[in-house]
Amino acid sequence: MKAQLLVDARARLGECPLWCERTASLYWTDIEGATLHNWRAADGRLRQWTLPERVGSFALCERDSQLLLGLASGIALFDLEGEALSPIVPVDAEQPSTRINDGRCDRQGRFVFGMFNPAEAAIGHFYRVDADLRVECLPLPAAGVGNSIAFSPDGTTLYYTDSPTRTIWRVDYHADGRLGAPQVFVQLPASEGFADGSAIDAEGGLWNAQWKGHRVVRYDSSGTESARFDVPASQVTCPAFGGAALDQLYVSTARIGLDDAALSHEPAAGGIFVMQTGWRGLPEARFASAR
Repeated sequence: MKAQLLVDARARLGECPLWCERTASLYWTDIEGATLHNWRAADGRLRQWTLPERVGSFALCERDSQLLLGLASGIALFDLEGEALSPIVPVDAEQPSTRINDGRCDRQGRFVFGMFNPAEAAIGHFYRVDADLRVECLPLPAAGVGNSIAFSPDGTTLYYTDSPTRTIWRVDYHADGRLGAPQVFVQLPASEGFADGSAIDAEGGLWNAQWKGHRVVRYDSSGTESARFDVPASQVTCPAFGGAALDQLYVSTARIGLDDAALSHEPAAGGIFVMQTGWRGLPEARFASAR
């Protein structure tokens, strides 16, 4: 169950791995490199797209050739073959220091995401995008680093974090868009690093990447730790289930901020890792674009 290096991506800030079961391939973003990447399982082929802005997160779409991108300044649709961006829908324009960060689709095909503020002051909000690219601000507390967006298998629970607080929250989530009151799901001790991106398995367990923690940790639906897996990189950013049986766990990492001495101890930092965990995931929810 040791993590193996899959792609020596050397990403400054690798994030948001997503498995596409239709193409049997893995997508991820290097946020600081403003690039989108794809690895094809059949032959290991790599593709890369350079974007005009940093891509904080993205979503698969019902149309195979299309992705929904969470660019630094707003939401846009991206045609993979024509490499064309649809008009960008601005988000948080009144807060120029923030950018879009982690996001995932709910079970209704709407994209939910948080914002990132480099100063980590809690001035960013959480948003939801519908099929017509209408952006709605969600009634959740403001955050400095909105992260860990994930949904329970039945879609009735939303998980999220403001990473600097080391707290993962859970919220009742209704199909009509209503949200309940946030409740503490997990509180990480200072020794465990910071909660970053998350994925949900078929049993409802939440897998959380822990920045500065060298690990991915599984919590059951009650918030109790049930497994942890070490990763040979300190800045672990996000997990995703994939593979033909959805039994592979792919993990993105980062090398941003690491000096030569640190990189000598973790030369594969910024790479994409893969491991067998004994659990299976779910197909990634897709954005139900009306365009």
